[in-house]
Amino acid sequence: MSRYIIYNPEQVWLLPPSVREELGENHLAVFVHEMVERLDVRGFEEESCQQGRPGDPPPLLLKVWLYAYALGVTSSRRIEQRVREDLGFRLLAGHLKPDHWTLNEFRKRHRKGLNDVFTQVVEAARQLGMGQWGRVAIDSTRVAANASADRSQSVEQLRRERARVRQRIRRWQKQCDGDAEEPAGGAARTAEPWQQRLEEIPRQLEELRKSGQRRGSSSDPESRYLRRRGGFVLGYTAEIAVSDDHLIVAQRVHQAPADHGSLEAMTDAVERECGQRPEAVMADAGYYSMEQITAVESGGVEVFVPDRLIARELAGVAVVAEMNACQKRRHPGLEQLRDRMREPAARHCYARRKALVEPVFGVLKQQRGMRQFRRRALSAVGAEWALATTAYNLTRLFGRRSGA
Repeated sequence: MSRYIIYNPEQVWLLPPSVREELGENHLAVFVHEMVERLDVRGFEEESCQQGRPGDPPPLLLKVWLYAYALGVTSSRRIEQRVREDLGFRLLAGHLKPDHWTLNEFRKRHRKGLNDVFTQVVEAARQLGMGQWGRVAIDSTRVAANASADRSQSVEQLRRERARVRQRIRRWQKQCDGDAEEPAGGAARTAEPWQQRLEEIPRQLEELRKSGQRRGSSSDPESRYLRRRGGFVLGYTAEIAVSDDHLIVAQRVHQAPADHGSLEAMTDAVERECGQRPEAVMADAGYYSMEQITAVESGGVEVFVPDRLIARELAGVAVVAEMNACQKRRHPGLEQLRDRMREPAARHCYARRKALVEPVFGVLKQQRGMRQFRRRALSAVGAEWALATTAYNLTRLFGRRSGA
């Protein structure tokens, strides 16, 4: 008698097994399926095209995308492969096999719906006791765009390119005038790429002028050169607001190179997503702006945002007295803010900020690969960030249900 279990990879199932039974009820895919079934997804159906053959149901595609982002899979081609090979994806797809084009079109078309799903998941979490009011930590990170820095151009380069294209078109027109046997249709097709480029350059010049930057990307004109640790990155600024239990209660993506103008906007985003303002808001020195702090405090929110000098003092770094006095004269109310930040309760509250928001960024960027967006343009990357943050919140809910 053999001491090993009989092994036969060619074994055929007499009756096909249930994928859900194979995975078990305590599986993330099962939780995503049950969670999406309770959401209102009628908006996706209204935005879908009514023409052509019947397509894959929006709940199917939504479940697959949320589960994929929860696992750090952001490529539609990779998801297409996983749907055929992975039991979790097969369960959510209901044994259908959407291709990468269908998956990508869903993410591309339903930008508003994906943000609405984020709001619904936050509401569901709050009904379960998560994300309750108290402190909210706000922070931002730079996420690289789907664009190459080598393909960026300055205003001078774009103007020189426009002059070269015009010169080529004039040369081509003279050549056509001198060659009477040249077919008109072939000549039009030859000049079409140059004409298209000549129409694109003014739009890029206008976008670059609005951005206020010296260079802009030709592949993703809405991306910006942003400073981050270690240098600059061509990308976008992604922001989140995190509650005391590490639930993301607000998120957004913008193009601003600095954070000092975002405190009020993120506080308003928290109120919009959750229906009420938080009791206290914490942010690092990059968010310091007396105008923004005053506006948030006027709404009854306590603000813990130090300026750079008091932040250095709280970190135990010596501060030059002359610089300190100059800052006080330039910004009325700064001395009161510093006195409040020196209080033990404020120190303890501000010290909690890193423990709330930094681990969330660690999960999103290190574990789930959100260091670079797949899509291009501000609205598209905003929908992608909404998918990533919604998937993160789903895993927080799943961990709470599982007792993790």
